[in-house]
Amino acid sequence: MNRVNKYTFRLPAEWEKQSGIMFIWPHKETDWQPYLEEITTTYLELADVITRYEKLLVVAQYIEDVKELLARHLKAEQFQRIIFRQCSNNDTWARDVAPITLLPVAENLKTNMLPHLLDFCFNGWGEKFKSDKDNRINRQLYFMETFNGVLENHKDFVLEGGSIESDGKQTLFTTTLCLNAPHRNQPLTQEEIEKRLLEIFPDMHRVVWIEHGELQGDDTDGHIDTIFRCAPNDILLYIGTDDVDDIHYNDLKALDQQVQSLRTLEGKPYRLYKLPLPEAIYDDGERLPATYANFLILNGAVIVPTYNQPQNDKQALDIIQEAFPDYDVIGVDSQTIIRQHGSIHCITMQFPEGVL
Repeated sequence: MNRVNKYTFRLPAEWEKQSGIMFIWPHKETDWQPYLEEITTTYLELADVITRYEKLLVVAQYIEDVKELLARHLKAEQFQRIIFRQCSNNDTWARDVAPITLLPVAENLKTNMLPHLLDFCFNGWGEKFKSDKDNRINRQLYFMETFNGVLENHKDFVLEGGSIESDGKQTLFTTTLCLNAPHRNQPLTQEEIEKRLLEIFPDMHRVVWIEHGELQGDDTDGHIDTIFRCAPNDILLYIGTDDVDDIHYNDLKALDQQVQSLRTLEGKPYRLYKLPLPEAIYDDGERLPATYANFLILNGAVIVPTYNQPQNDKQALDIIQEAFPDYDVIGVDSQTIIRQHGSIHCITMQFPEGVL
């Protein structure tokens, strides 16, 4: 569906100026319990990187313990960039729990319009996991005066931040598998879901549905941020493999064909960068959805998940550096995060400038 419209608010691209990143801290009552020490080490490393570039909003059930830990680990000037909020949580996937921010368009800034923080229903990726506590976090944060903005209630619609991407030029990307999956927004049809997306994100002129690429072990039914990402200057990054024996080979070949056919709103080809697929990683005999596409963009940096695979890790870092030539590209070992079927983009959410 394509359209031309006037709008008051817009969905900023992830690479626009940010005010900060949100974490939900793991604790012993989450699924991280068996490897809590290892995942805490990863979160500390990420906190160290993020606070070199911008603020960090830390949401934690056991807030005093986390404060003490971060105070010991970080330099004083980095620690001062952290905002702490205490909320109970089921899990730690901030990308899918946190609000998605719309900003006033430029001509409305002089009217002092505030950002709108869209609070969607999070139901554990189609009622697979408990989500009652996570689904209350945004409202709690709002009433703690965490955000400079208006919380907009969309609890009648299930939408996770990891399920959408924007090219920053009025095209919204999503996947057919995820948004049409059972126990999300049924009985809505794909056409009805698309109509709702264009109502929610009024600056978007079209929705492009990615039809291939779901990774084995992905609990989300195919979030787009595991396979396909956008970057400045009409760049698309997506995953692929030349290994004909890999179970994903045929589906990723179909993904490649679809991505090659995509055009901008102006009808021009996108600039394409294909990321390698990590070698298969297993946990208790189950393949995990390891991917380099799940990177996080900061003010002046990109954090990329790595998997102790030197050749693949370096290739992915080099490709992402090409796509983001003016950014520091930093690899962070994500072997522990992937054991819970996600990676760096999944456990974080950015807020644009002026929100925190």
